[in-house]
Amino acid sequence: MPVSIAPPPAENEIECARCGAYVDMSLSRCPNCGVNLYEPEDDEDYARPAHQGSGDFLSKAKTFFRRKLGLETHPAEMFVAEAHRQISLYQDLLRKVGGEKDVVERLVAFEKHLAPDATRITCLENALRRWEQDNR
Repeated sequence: MPVSIAPPPAENEIECARCGAYVDMSLSRCPNCGVNLYEPEDDEDYARPAHQGSGDFLSKAKTFFRRKLGLETHPAEMFVAEAHRQISLYQDLLRKVGGEKDVVERLVAFEKHLAPDATRITCLENALRRWEQDNR
């Protein structure tokens, strides 16, 4: 039996079948390589992100050090930044409407009605813009 020097995954983590990264169990796709964590064989045609190397040690080491030096962002960092932006927009709009969550949700729903394909962040941005224009 081969001996690994890598620590085992934590209780709330699983190992990605494609790249071997330890990923939180709540995610359905690996943030490192993009494969479906629960049905990896169904993702044969899924394109790997451009930042992925060929899988050899040298490319993994290069990616690791680029991330540590801040020269390359990890896909999970982009996800966290987007979530933080959404929270910030929501809280800003919530302050403007006097803390009434149902008003915020109605404003977002109105923006969603105007642009059905828009993301929640876009709807929040549009609702903030409209609120500021209407309350000058």
